[in-house]
Amino acid sequence: MPAATTERPRAATPRSLSGLKPFLWPYRLQIALAGLFLVLAAVSTLVFPMALRSLIDQGLVATDPGERVMALREHFLALFAVGAALGVFSASRFYMVSWLGERVTADLRNAVYAHVVRQSPEFFETTQTGEVLSRLTTDTTLVQSVVGSSLSMGLRNTVMGLGAMVMLIVTNPLVMAQVLGILVLVVLPSLYFGRRVRKLSRASQDRVADTSAIAAEVLNAIPVVQSYTQETREAARFDAATEDAFETARKRTRVRAYLVAFIITATFGALLWGLYQGTEAVMEGRISAGHLGQTVVYVIILVSSVAVLSEVYGDLLRAAGATERLMELLATRSPVADPVQPLALPSAHGGSAVRFSAVNFHYPSRPSQPALVDFDLTLHPGETVALVGPSGAGKSTVLQLLLRFYDAQSGAITLDGVDVTQVSLDDLRGRVGIVPQDSTIFSANAMENIRYGRPEASDAEVVAAAKAAHAHDFLTALPEGYQTFLGERGVRLSGGQRQRISIARAMLKNPPLLLLDEATSALDAESERMVQAALEAAMKNRTTLVIAHRLATIQQADRIVVLDHGRIAEEGTHSELVQRGGLYAKLAAMQFNLAT
Repeated sequence: MPAATTERPRAATPRSLSGLKPFLWPYRLQIALAGLFLVLAAVSTLVFPMALRSLIDQGLVATDPGERVMALREHFLALFAVGAALGVFSASRFYMVSWLGERVTADLRNAVYAHVVRQSPEFFETTQTGEVLSRLTTDTTLVQSVVGSSLSMGLRNTVMGLGAMVMLIVTNPLVMAQVLGILVLVVLPSLYFGRRVRKLSRASQDRVADTSAIAAEVLNAIPVVQSYTQETREAARFDAATEDAFETARKRTRVRAYLVAFIITATFGALLWGLYQGTEAVMEGRISAGHLGQTVVYVIILVSSVAVLSEVYGDLLRAAGATERLMELLATRSPVADPVQPLALPSAHGGSAVRFSAVNFHYPSRPSQPALVDFDLTLHPGETVALVGPSGAGKSTVLQLLLRFYDAQSGAITLDGVDVTQVSLDDLRGRVGIVPQDSTIFSANAMENIRYGRPEASDAEVVAAAKAAHAHDFLTALPEGYQTFLGERGVRLSGGQRQRISIARAMLKNPPLLLLDEATSALDAESERMVQAALEAAMKNRTTLVIAHRLATIQQADRIVVLDHGRIAEEGTHSELVQRGGLYAKLAAMQFNLAT
């Protein structure tokens, strides 16, 4: 599918950076230290022209050669002291702001990631994974560059520019008036170009996010892409997206290049004009040579500060756009949330009791297509109930509502007599073990993959769960046994092996309610027999809800519920449903006839 290109709100000013306040506040002491070093470095820079004037007017005009040598030594030592102070304060400022940039970015990245993993599946129906990854990487990097560099540069040049302006007003108001006029001519066009840069920067970030979305989608489906020989087409699609990103970046760079050329030209013009005016004043005897040198340096400091601030303003606008995108993500609220005052679940003995009462539900992305209609179902403690029916009948929806991945639009779902919406998500999901149709294997060793079901479990308990799931033999045959790294998404294992690890993970959790979503679909006949036996043992003393397309695996279920278009069409045991000759009987006839 094409990457999402939904236009997002744009940051009109750097005000969007105020969203970083909660992340900066814990480090106010470090910010204060950075500010102190920043001011001291700026003051050291502003002292330099005064020391230079003293050197020219006093160190070079002494008539006695001996006095001149001593004066020169003293003034050069003073200049060195100013330079040393500037070096120490600048280094301290650099360390503090760099530390702040790294620390705040890490906290921001952690907060965004922790927030995203708590979103309901509804969030991922409308937001692509690549888009989230782009915000976690590209946008946080932009924020880091501002907090750790651009913002500090902006503040330092603001202090230096204001200081130079004050000194020019005090020492040479005529030159200052002319310089201010030139600065106005510099600032106004800079603001115009700055707005252009902001718009193009936000567009550039969006295009980069589009490429990330395409890459994440395709790389997660490489077997499908290659099996349909679509490598060339997908490469071309990615190439088109990167070309869009390049073209947008080129436009942004061109505008910024115009801005840089204008600022440098105006800066040199202001400098040369000030130098020309000062030289005339020296020749006419109105000011000293040292005064001229001091004025020239202050003009350089002022104009260069304005030039840097113009450049920093563009960076701030880019970071403001990135911050806005990140704040949008953090402001997203999952429609499924913990209740304000959660109720405690009663203890479950021999399995949990589950009840669906008049449940109606449609997925947010498909509001006109009901997934469940007036759905009523009761599971008694220790009972095994199977859900069967055609694809799209609503079977997986039942599991997702029970786990509160979504909330039903009407009706009620209770677990052990308590409405699931009144229970904390941790307590609710802590009572449920699930073996999904597509087994998820993390980039870790086998031991940690099974322990994911209960992180505090001992090695012995992990091994016991693996044995119960008939995974122990193939795990011990791996090069490093349970410590073998299984590869990204378990690429080093067969489908059946991945499924048995998933079953072991659920068995280790030992929940009173077990959900099996096609738990044996990826197994060969021999593995299916072993795992089916393990599952039958795992089902004892707990409630089990099974989704199955292969009817042979659920013939021994206490009850079989047949779903069709979100409604319960039939309910009963295998033999009862076959005798009725309804939908289940047709499904069974198709499968068992094919089996023969």
